[in-house]
Amino acid sequence: FGHRQQRRPRNLPCGHVVCLACVAALAHPRTLALECPFCRRACRGCDTSDCLPVLHLLELLGSTLRPGPAAPRAAPCAPGALTCHRAFGGWGTLVNPTGLALCPKTGRVVVVHDGRRRVKIFDSGGGCAHQFGEKGEAAQDVRYPLDVTVTNDCHVVVTDAGDRSIKVFDFFGQIKLVIAGQFSLPWGVETTPQNGVVVTDAEAGSLHLLEVDFPEGVLQRTERLQVHLCSPRGVAVSWLTGAIAVLEHPLGLGSAVGSTTVKVFSPTMQLISQVDSFGLSLFFPSRITASAVTFDHQGNVIVADTSGQAVLCLGKPEEFPVLKPIITHGLSHPVALTFTKENALLVLDSAAHSIKVYKADWG
Repeated sequence: FGHRQQRRPRNLPCGHVVCLACVAALAHPRTLALECPFCRRACRGCDTSDCLPVLHLLELLGSTLRPGPAAPRAAPCAPGALTCHRAFGGWGTLVNPTGLALCPKTGRVVVVHDGRRRVKIFDSGGGCAHQFGEKGEAAQDVRYPLDVTVTNDCHVVVTDAGDRSIKVFDFFGQIKLVIAGQFSLPWGVETTPQNGVVVTDAEAGSLHLLEVDFPEGVLQRTERLQVHLCSPRGVAVSWLTGAIAVLEHPLGLGSAVGSTTVKVFSPTMQLISQVDSFGLSLFFPSRITASAVTFDHQGNVIVADTSGQAVLCLGKPEEFPVLKPIITHGLSHPVALTFTKENALLVLDSAAHSIKVYKADWG
């Protein structure tokens, strides 16, 4: 396997992983039909998706950086530590999930992934309640979803990198609004307490606020809140303080591979605090690569760490950084975080294609 298009590892519907060059080479000589070289099940090129665990392994093996020491393991009953109570989803139900959100009214979990229907809604028991967002080229289809949020009135907002747009659906999957032509690469998306939507533009280096009449499907106002950000991706809003956290992935010369920066702004967009991977390394013995950010109910900043396969609490923005691991085992590649009203932490693990539910367990 490799990173070149014909050698990229791809998931087939049957569950086997191959590169497209191998599948094409073994196509039927007369019909040119594609089939899995292992189980001979028929497949179509549009039914395949990138196998992220193998791509992540390729990145690790190809890195010139020396691996850091393993993250220290916290005792499951240590103060602040969380333990996994259950998981749902799994391969086939979810394929390479990228975004996670919680419906504030129903408590249902919304995930965007690389399946044939891009948006999947789970009930409180972890069963699939509904799915929508067809994989396709039409304006109402979802080509390549990166993130998702659910508004206070239960509308689902998806950032689609495929056509660089924001797509708004009602909770039953009916398209309400497509916002196109305003973003270079919309990535992270989050709902504000006032039912606005904040969106990061990773390519333009900006943060935007959208005010939408969701029932009518009308964009009322857009405002550029920040510019000159370095490839901003994840974004989170504190419902306690109104603070906004942005996760940057600097790509310029001089930036270390995998370096990330967490910036926290006040509701008036004044920079409160920031910390990068190097700053965190002064407090933690292993390398930290932040992949997701959220706030807990006390206003603490919580980040997912793909290097250490952990979730860390950075403390309140004015106290940065007060580094404390809260999850140190059971994760493979965490990419999204959100808290429930009951203070459980939902972690989207893309390598396991599942949502894992963590709670405090005092034994």
